[in-house]
Amino acid sequence: MSRTRIKFCGLRRKQDLECAVALGVDAVGFVMVPASKRCLSLNQAAKLRERVPAFVNVVTLLMDAPARDVRAVIKAVQPDLLQFHGNETAEFCASFGLPYIKAVAMSGPVDLARFARRYRGSRGLLLDSHAPGQMGGSGTAFDWTVATPTSMPLILAGGLNAQNVGKGIAQVRPYAVDVSSGIELQPGVKDVQRMRAFVDAVARADRAWQRKNDG
Repeated sequence: MSRTRIKFCGLRRKQDLECAVALGVDAVGFVMVPASKRCLSLNQAAKLRERVPAFVNVVTLLMDAPARDVRAVIKAVQPDLLQFHGNETAEFCASFGLPYIKAVAMSGPVDLARFARRYRGSRGLLLDSHAPGQMGGSGTAFDWTVATPTSMPLILAGGLNAQNVGKGIAQVRPYAVDVSSGIELQPGVKDVQRMRAFVDAVARADRAWQRKNDG
């Protein structure tokens, strides 16, 4: 059965990280953008990283950071993936020797096929509801009808929660979903019940898709 991967982003507390791991998420995201309320220092991120077990990917979110800052994050945190959320060029994203994913601002019409060709070295395109040059984590979803299929894995983000993620999965059929504000009490403070409900909702959506295909 095809399974939608799950990333919890904006983690700041060890108890939230431990809950995410216990729930079986595939990836955890550390925000390294000073303008974000969820931002971690290098030391904070490194300490959280030490608590992440094998087979759970650590993703560091960066936005228009200078190359020296990206290298500092890589050295301190040792992420499995870099997530670039700004106006970084494909050449810049590929210059650090690590796999990366590129966020796409879906606030208006976007030619995803063209974007995929431009960032052909990316391991996936993260579709978020932010406007170009702005952060995600707003809690607002975008119009999923504009998320057209591409040859590159799509990661659905932007305003997801336990109540709407099933519809998003059914409509977009993403490789993965990425949630932050939809599992929070406040920025950077996750809620156990919301985290569990989100994981359960993704599993239900996957089962429903499988039944539809089997039928």
